[in-house]
Amino acid sequence: MRLLVAERFRRAYRSLSPQDRKRVQKALRLMTEDLRYPGLRIKRIQGTAKIWEARASRSLRITFEVEGEDLILRNVGHHDDALRKP
Repeated sequence: MRLLVAERFRRAYRSLSPQDRKRVQKALRLMTEDLRYPGLRIKRIQGTAKIWEARASRSLRITFEVEGEDLILRNVGHHDDALRKP
């Protein structure tokens, strides 16, 4: 899978702490290897047709879309912040 990164994701990622960035990097690696990896707990965001969320930690979320073999990274951040504008 190929990762395509939205500008909003880039800005949100830069605002994370170094420790949170490592967690996100690990989750992204796992996502490219296997979207069904249990620790990611991937699920569709309620009320949307094609936006999904994955867990990078208990509180960190990554929102994304799947387009064929591409993952479009939309947003990242702590639970409420990331899911408010997926």
